[in-house]
Amino acid sequence: MQTGHDSHEAAHAPVNTIVRTLLYVPAIIALVYLGAIFSTELHYRILSWVIFLPIIGGFLIFFIPRCHEFYARAVSLVISFITFFLSLPLYTKFDKSTSAMQFTEYYEWIPSWNIKYALGVDGISVLFVLLSTLLTILCVTVSWTAITEKVKEFYGSLLLIEGSMIGVFCSLDFFLFYIFWEAMLIPMYILIGVWGGPNRVYAAIKFFLFTLVGSLLMLVGIIVLYFYTNKSFDVLQMMNTTYPYAIQLLLFWAFFAAFAVKVPMFPVHTWLPDAHTEAPTAGSVILAGILIKMGAYGFLRFSIPLFPQAAKDMAPVMIVLSVIAIIYGAVICLAQTDFKRLIAYSSVSHMGFVTLGIFALNMQGIQGGILQMINHGIVTGALFLSIGIIYERTHTRELANYGGVATAMPVYAAFFMVFTLASIGLPGTNGFIGEFLILLGGFMAWKLMGILACTGIIIGAGYMLWLYQKVFWLEVNPNAHYHEDLNEREFLTLLPLIALVLWIGFYPNTFLSFMEVSVQGLLDRVNVATTQQITQNIVEVIK
Repeated sequence: MQTGHDSHEAAHAPVNTIVRTLLYVPAIIALVYLGAIFSTELHYRILSWVIFLPIIGGFLIFFIPRCHEFYARAVSLVISFITFFLSLPLYTKFDKSTSAMQFTEYYEWIPSWNIKYALGVDGISVLFVLLSTLLTILCVTVSWTAITEKVKEFYGSLLLIEGSMIGVFCSLDFFLFYIFWEAMLIPMYILIGVWGGPNRVYAAIKFFLFTLVGSLLMLVGIIVLYFYTNKSFDVLQMMNTTYPYAIQLLLFWAFFAAFAVKVPMFPVHTWLPDAHTEAPTAGSVILAGILIKMGAYGFLRFSIPLFPQAAKDMAPVMIVLSVIAIIYGAVICLAQTDFKRLIAYSSVSHMGFVTLGIFALNMQGIQGGILQMINHGIVTGALFLSIGIIYERTHTRELANYGGVATAMPVYAAFFMVFTLASIGLPGTNGFIGEFLILLGGFMAWKLMGILACTGIIIGAGYMLWLYQKVFWLEVNPNAHYHEDLNEREFLTLLPLIALVLWIGFYPNTFLSFMEVSVQGLLDRVNVATTQQITQNIVEVIK
């Protein structure tokens, strides 16, 4: 006689077979495409494929009948895998010897406004594309059983966010950039507002309003640049145009409004803890892993090269704000009782290190800042994935409700320990390399601020080790039911991030070598602009 469990397994056997079959599909397609890449000149279309495949897939998922929600999951998994494999040639065929844009695409779009469909990546942006495609796969897998309502809408929104984020990192036309920049707000607002926690509506509206207001100020700046650059939205053309110092200063702060909110920098950071706390696990991973990196990326791609004199003069202000964020975010973490909220505030502190490195305006600081953006996406993304995994079992984020997890879930505890050590910058992990370079650059730029920033590392080690002890080693909470340890899906979700933590920790040059020439080109632009300003001042004094 067939038991209920046996009949349940039998009913799901065809489904499991389909899943296993679908997992081979992206690999086969990717191999065929990669073969074409290496044998022909098709690589110039990679960026369009990587941007629009998830966008098209996201819209197609909306047409899947609600009674077949499994296929929404399966299709999103296949598309995210294919997108990841299609992005790999950006790594394998990237030329590290030049700071020029690569894999470029230029097409006339709206000739009457001199708007082009322009895409390209350099050593500053290419790694963020790869990180985006990887984290999207992990967001799909971690949500496989966690999302049970409005499944197709969830996965459709997730893929739309992926395409929009990659578009931001690849756009070389300001009009196109702004479209992608704003487009990602809508699906992220939906993710938080529909699948978030009890206060999800408040968090979603706060996230949307903060980012929208900042973006509108940036839009004003883009329009001013358009008229100063012979009515062109071409980013590279704008970079080759010299703007009066007063205009540079004004536009620097206009762009600051958008990028600082996105980072988020102190004091415009208050939307982030609410958004992280209320967002579903995948939403938190996207926020921490990619979305907040766009603010720091904006400083590197636009604020510094377009307004080099203003950036040089405003660097001390930016460094002070960064150090405040480092210390403030770390201290606030000590008072948190919510699992996700603690990690959210730690993001404020860690992103303070990123902006400190960027505005140190030296090779060590900027390289460290870029690498730390990647590291933060890996480690904090992994921490949010881990929190989502245990939340699925306990349905609580209150630290007081945990204890003794290491006894019940030893494999999970081992994974979380690695991510904890990476978060506090233990040598041998990726966090150490990024923080070391940032502090080195910070000391070179302003010794006092470098010393103060070190206190953030000390406090960070304190709250992360306290968190680990509280959750994993203290007395087991009798009301906690952790059930089983990591299953295969969860294990495979976290494994790539463990590999990246150790890979970057022991061999960081694999990633630093991508950005070195591009960072040097950025610094040369700042130095040339500074020299020109000094020469101009001398001429004015002589006159």
